[in-house]
Amino acid sequence: MKKVFTYAFLLFSIVTFSQKDFTGKAVYMSKTTMDMDNFGGRQFSEQQKKQIKERLKSTLEKTFTLNFNKSESLYKENEKLEAPGGGGRGFRFGGLSGGGTKYKNSKDNVALESTEFFGKQFLISDDMSQPKWELGSESKQIGNYTAFKATMLKEVDPADFSNFRRGPRGNNNKDEAKKDSTNKASGEIKKPEKVLVTAWFTPQIPVGSGPGEYWGLPGLILEVSAGRTTILCTEIVINPTDESVISKPTKGKEITREKYNEVVKVKMEEMRERFRGRGGNGRGGRGR
Repeated sequence: MKKVFTYAFLLFSIVTFSQKDFTGKAVYMSKTTMDMDNFGGRQFSEQQKKQIKERLKSTLEKTFTLNFNKSESLYKENEKLEAPGGGGRGFRFGGLSGGGTKYKNSKDNVALESTEFFGKQFLISDDMSQPKWELGSESKQIGNYTAFKATMLKEVDPADFSNFRRGPRGNNNKDEAKKDSTNKASGEIKKPEKVLVTAWFTPQIPVGSGPGEYWGLPGLILEVSAGRTTILCTEIVINPTDESVISKPTKGKEITREKYNEVVKVKMEEMRERFRGRGGNGRGGRGR
């Protein structure tokens, strides 16, 4: 009986929204955890690790606002004052928690992202291929909304350092090092090709929008977990009085997602070579 009531209530909500135009604003909190051991953390004391994580807090914990209507959305990081000595802006820890602005228009099949990478501004165009979500039967309550589960596998963002892992060191595990003939036994950082994404969406707000790059479900996405990053909606306002204009970003060098990923890949290879040159002896480059 409870399930019947829930589905009837959801259907009523969908029909009510479908009969009129509406706008909305959703605030999201993004948090990324980081395994210090994957970044040479073994050479730091627990106190040093704590200090490093505190300095990176502004990079690993962010808040965003999603303004949306039936077909468009604009997702932007909320500005905040940077603490002295805080985390730098050189690269992003995760495609979900990076800065910049993401615009989507499902009606016109337009997706644009304006973002900064190593001091350069890019305007990235994406295709709007329907994400390959698998809808589940699980549900849970998120605030005042009933949310349903959906999952998919996606390729890891080339600039997403949070999912990188260090390969086995030859002097720590000789058997594992022998099996790996790709030089990963030297402690080199490596990246998984795909990551499982779990999303929770509510049909009570029948728009295909969501935080970051995520969209394409039959309801607003309220929560996303992907690798070491979790994004949770903390506030929703329907038809806000301070309605924001949803407009395409225009700032940055125009580039396709494919070409941008090539730029990122080259920069990551440069960083990996520098890291390997410093840390290949297992002493973080301080052995001399």
